[in-house]
Amino acid sequence: MKYILIIGDGMADLPQAALGGRTPLEAAEKPLIDTLAARGMVGKARTVPLGVPPGSDTAILSIFGFDPRKVYTGRSPLEAAGSGLSLKDGNISFRCNLCALSENGGVYEAQTMLSHSGGAIEGAQAQTLMQDLIADAGFAALLKRYGLWFHINPSYRHIAVLEQGSDQVALAPPHEILGQGIQSHLPKGCGEEMLLDLMRASYEILGRHPINEARRQGGKPAANSLWFWGQGRAVRLSDFRQKYGHFGDVITAVPLVKGIARLAGLPAPEVPGATGELDTNYEGKVEAALRSLEENDFTALHVEAPDEMSHAGDLQKKLESIALIDRRVFAPLLIGLDRLKQPYRILFLSDHYTLLASGGHDGTPVPFLLYDSRADLGRGLPYGEPSAELGGLMDDATNLMPLLFEQ
Repeated sequence: MKYILIIGDGMADLPQAALGGRTPLEAAEKPLIDTLAARGMVGKARTVPLGVPPGSDTAILSIFGFDPRKVYTGRSPLEAAGSGLSLKDGNISFRCNLCALSENGGVYEAQTMLSHSGGAIEGAQAQTLMQDLIADAGFAALLKRYGLWFHINPSYRHIAVLEQGSDQVALAPPHEILGQGIQSHLPKGCGEEMLLDLMRASYEILGRHPINEARRQGGKPAANSLWFWGQGRAVRLSDFRQKYGHFGDVITAVPLVKGIARLAGLPAPEVPGATGELDTNYEGKVEAALRSLEENDFTALHVEAPDEMSHAGDLQKKLESIALIDRRVFAPLLIGLDRLKQPYRILFLSDHYTLLASGGHDGTPVPFLLYDSRADLGRGLPYGEPSAELGGLMDDATNLMPLLFEQ
C-alpha cells in the first residue's frame, strides 16, 4: 500500500465576481482531480486552530500531525532547519525577505510594501544582492555590533540568526501587508531599534545596487529592502515514522516545508529547478516522489505556486497554477502509481486559504480530498469549497494523517 500527501499551497479562496461567483478551485481546469474527487471523500479540515495565526507554518504542522498550539515557536526556526541550520541555545532565528518597497523619495517609514518577494527575485540575483549587502562596510559593522549573521538562500527567502536576544518583538509578515504603508507595521518590542537600523541601511544600500538598477530598467520591482519576521527559538518535533509507522520523502522547494520534514525525521531531497514559483520543475518533483515510493510507503509533494499567485493578486495565474497541478503533477503521478501495481491512497488539500482580494492568508477550514484506488467512496462531486461544505468538518487537522493511513 502506498500513501501520498499532496499540498497545493494557498489554493483555497473565496468566490470571485470575475468567475461568476465561483472560487478558483471550482473554475480551474482540473479534470483528473475532479475525477478522483467524484470517487473519493471530500470534506473540509481546520488546519489552523482557532486563535493561531494562519500561515503555511501552522497549517502544515497540523497536516503532518503536530499541533501548532503545542510545538510552534515561530516560522523562522522551521525554515532554519530546512536550510540545514542547527540553532544553539539562546539563538533567535528570523525569516528575512528581500522585499520591494516603493521609492517615492521620502524616508524609509513612508514607503509602501509592493512585493513580499522582491518582485519574485530568484537564484543568482538574490544571492548576489545579499552577499554584496553583507560585504558593505557599514552594514557589516551593524551586523558585528548586534551579533547577527545571515544564511543566504537562492531566493528572496533568507534566514537571520541573532546570537543572543529576545523574540518578544511584534513583526508583520510582508505578504500580509501588500499595498499598505509600512509605518504601522514596523518592528515593535525588544530589539526593534536593531531591526530598524538594519532595514533602513539595507534600503539605502540595495536601492543603488546595479542589479536593482537593471530591474527597474526592465520594468521589474527593485528588491530593495530586508524585512524581518517569523522569529523564534529552536523547535523539536517527534519522529514521524515512530508516530505513524510510515516513512518517505517530502518533495518541496520551500525551506519551511523542508524544515518541518527534517525535524520530523523525513528526508527532503533537493530537486533541480524546483523554485516554488509557477515555473517550478513539476516533472522533477513527481519523479522524486515516485522514486521515494519505490523504496518507501509514503511521500509528500508540496506545490507553492498557487500561494505565490494569490499573494500577487493574479487570478488568471492562480487558475493556471491549479491547472498545472492537475496536468503536470497528478497526470504523471497517477501513471507512475499504476506502474507500481500497488493500491494507493492520496490525500490532497490546500494548507490554508490565500485570498486574491487581500493577498493575505485566512484560517477558514480548507477542502480536502481523500482518494482510495481500491474503492468508490464518493458522491460524484468535483473538488472545491462547495463540495467540501457537504462533506462535513474535521475540526482538528492533526487527524488527517491517521485518516490517510487508515488508523
